[in-house]
Amino acid sequence: MSSHTLEGKKKSQNGVKRLVFSVLSILLEVIFLVGIFNGLNEYAVVIDNMTRLVGFILVLKIYGKNETSSMKTPWIILILAFPILGVALYLMTGMNGGTKKMRMRYKVLDDKLLPMLPQNEEILDRLKEEDPKAGNVSTYIKGIARYPVYQNTDVKYFDEAVKGLESQLVDLAKAEHFIFMEYHAIEDEYAWSRIQAVLEDRVKAGVEVRVFYDDMGSIGFVNLNFARKLEAKGIACRVFNPLLPGLNMFLNNRDHRKITVIDGKVGYTGGYNLANEYFNYTHPYGEWKDTGIRLEGDAVTSLTAAFLEMWEASGKEKIEKDTFDLESRKKYLEQHPYQAVQKGYIQPYADCPLDGIQVGEDVYISIVNKAEKYCWFMTPYLIITDEMTHALSLAAKRGVDVRIITPGIPDKKLIYSITRSFYHNLVQDGVRIYEWTPGFCHAKMSVADDCMATCGTINLDYRSLYHHFENGCFMADCDVVTEIRDDMEQTFGQCREVTEKYKSGRSASLRLGQLFLRLFAELL
Repeated sequence: MSSHTLEGKKKSQNGVKRLVFSVLSILLEVIFLVGIFNGLNEYAVVIDNMTRLVGFILVLKIYGKNETSSMKTPWIILILAFPILGVALYLMTGMNGGTKKMRMRYKVLDDKLLPMLPQNEEILDRLKEEDPKAGNVSTYIKGIARYPVYQNTDVKYFDEAVKGLESQLVDLAKAEHFIFMEYHAIEDEYAWSRIQAVLEDRVKAGVEVRVFYDDMGSIGFVNLNFARKLEAKGIACRVFNPLLPGLNMFLNNRDHRKITVIDGKVGYTGGYNLANEYFNYTHPYGEWKDTGIRLEGDAVTSLTAAFLEMWEASGKEKIEKDTFDLESRKKYLEQHPYQAVQKGYIQPYADCPLDGIQVGEDVYISIVNKAEKYCWFMTPYLIITDEMTHALSLAAKRGVDVRIITPGIPDKKLIYSITRSFYHNLVQDGVRIYEWTPGFCHAKMSVADDCMATCGTINLDYRSLYHHFENGCFMADCDVVTEIRDDMEQTFGQCREVTEKYKSGRSASLRLGQLFLRLFAELL
């Protein structure tokens, strides 16, 4: 066995040990708190009654919250069935000071950063006039997520992640001023070594390089000293929300974004992380299907803003409404002279789980609701709310060709079982389900009516739609829309359609098990 492989195994083992240690620490804290409550209940009935009263009040509070029932129901059942455990967990989650502090930090930051983007009202008006369906979705993104729509941007679509990687390496080597890279997972192996070699060369040429990655996403891929190693090479590095022992409910919110920005002129995003399996250098789950896009032109500015949001929020500088100043960051948001060949509309956007607005889900539902002929999705996981289920089913009942591609080989068997539990109700209403037989499809895309599409990091699951920091790109009336459609059509030919299989009933024991898993799916 090569030393390179041994080193990779060691990093993975160290990451797993750190994860297990942190999880055990959290469990011990929960057991300790529940033990205190139980101990009190043994000596005082009044404490037990007070716990149940608090539980009942919390249930009413949760029931009245303005959020989907899919998110409320697990808490209600947990508190009613196990009052001590349920109340303790909910109070620690809902009243977590760290989460509230980060929520305010992001709000102040976004209120200062996002208005620095061009508003492009005339471009939005033009889109609404030329394509009202796409214009309606774009209006939502601009009004709620505060990311504008652009033209004067060329888009290139990659139907394989490795094609995106090769293109990135070429563009990275041309950087003159700055490189920003933000990824959920980085593996310190072959794929990353190729990137790091280019980054080190650019640092020597005087280019500012920043790398930002999620600790949980990379926990099996890198050592604890990975960030320090990059810093020693002159690469600024920050780790999002480090996994440390102790009960911190902000740990539930991970950075799932995938962004590369080069000089504010070229940008990349899509479904792939920077690890060997994404580029089919290794095959832990058969073949790997992932996609991405390259932007060049005005729309790159929004990718830069999305990166700066996470970078600044994770720094040590105080972010307060009256004192925080972003003037020194304006240079990164400057638009550069460029004449695009393509004429389409491009709208990169980001989603923050702390603001109570599910931008990713709302965009998907809006596209489904506007579709008239067809609406296709590709997603690694299918764990969706009642609202999303209703939108997909209603579109199919209207005669829209609704299809969803999921993996044929899972990366997580438990999650795969939950994914399949959603098939039955969808196919009964006319939605068609396909499983990609060569392996694991990790791409997150949608396309509708040959006029609009999305590509980015947002899965059709609770984690992406409600808990993670995500980013996507809405595209309308441009070549990449039909390119995504063509790739989807080719992918259908590599799938097994399971629509008819899941129309039939399931055994009572299987239904019961799947219903139990679905009940707590939003917590997984």
